[in-house]
Amino acid sequence: MTRFLSEALGAAEPAFSQSIQQLEQAAGRPSADIRLSAEITQRMRAKVAELGLDPKDTTGPELYQALHERLKSDEATLRHALNIREDASANDIIQRVQQFLEKMDNPGKVLALKNSVAKRLLKKKIPRVVMKRLGYRSADSMLKHESVPTLYAAVLMVEAENWQHGFREQYVKLAPSDFEMRAITIAHPKSKRWLALAETFVASARHNVLTFPELGSVVLLPLPDTVAGLAITTLLLALEEMNGIRSHSTYVKLQQVKPDFGRLVQDSTVREPLTTATLAGQVVPWRMIQQYYARATTAYHPEVFEPHVQPEDMQWLVGEQVLASIAPSLRFWEDTQCLGLLHEGVIVSCNVLDVALSYCNHLSFADRIVHFVRDSVWRELMIRYLNQDNLERAVHQQLSLELERPLALAEQEAYNEP
Repeated sequence: MTRFLSEALGAAEPAFSQSIQQLEQAAGRPSADIRLSAEITQRMRAKVAELGLDPKDTTGPELYQALHERLKSDEATLRHALNIREDASANDIIQRVQQFLEKMDNPGKVLALKNSVAKRLLKKKIPRVVMKRLGYRSADSMLKHESVPTLYAAVLMVEAENWQHGFREQYVKLAPSDFEMRAITIAHPKSKRWLALAETFVASARHNVLTFPELGSVVLLPLPDTVAGLAITTLLLALEEMNGIRSHSTYVKLQQVKPDFGRLVQDSTVREPLTTATLAGQVVPWRMIQQYYARATTAYHPEVFEPHVQPEDMQWLVGEQVLASIAPSLRFWEDTQCLGLLHEGVIVSCNVLDVALSYCNHLSFADRIVHFVRDSVWRELMIRYLNQDNLERAVHQQLSLELERPLALAEQEAYNEP
């Protein structure tokens, strides 16, 4: 069964099998890999049957086509539920998705950089290419008429990489007092200049959703023309990015007592935050910790995370569940994050984000996207091992040591002050 996971993940062998063996031995042989493989296979057969196909005789290309037909139908269902007209423009569709996200029951606030501080950083290092492309004659005028998240989006799209690196270097001097708790914001710029600004980037990235975790913001870029599956793809990508923002928020909260706080914030905006904890040699990303405690609420340990992180900070929105809450027929996608069919040794994803991105970009079967299913399967496997008592205790101990050291240092420094 480890072979199934190895092929599904496109993992390098024999390193992958050796890692699983180490995890199994450390966890007391729970056969988590075998159980997960069996569950994926069984549930995938049920989904294939639900699509009207034969679970025993369905090829990868047949499943791929059927999933696209299902997504096409569900896109129409979602647009109807969001009151989107049939002749709606791309930006009308995006705006409806934005409005839904803003009205949605959104759990909790996040720790984000104050707008005044973000503007101060932009004033110190003015993005002159952005200013020119957006038609502003002065930085003050640009900062007055454009929101901070949209300016960050413009910087990411048009400023040179060395300029962006220099801008982020300012983060090193950030302090906890530069942050505040507030709701996640969803921005959607849509002027003609913004359309021109975003066009090249969207064509290259093949999506229109950007996120800035340090700002607690998601930016939905404008599109010149509507595309197939736009509503469902934008909604799901935005929800995925909102989870990333929540994860980043709890991570930054836990860094507040560390002397290199600014550097840690800077690093966490360009790469996934990692912990010092390991599972049989595998480094545990903070995002996995967040998702684990969102699911296993009874496992929360206040002695590890409080006072900076509370149980309500450990929230996680499941995009498929949000879809299911909108219309009954959209429940098809529930619990499909880890589902896929092996075809000639590689996976055909049933993860709705993979399906949606492949569908809206008109990708052939050979060019299909499988990123999200692989990421979900890997995280699910690691979380199942983390759920074993002995490994959970080991990770708790490692996290406790990581957090206690800087706290003790801070207390010592305070004691030594005259």
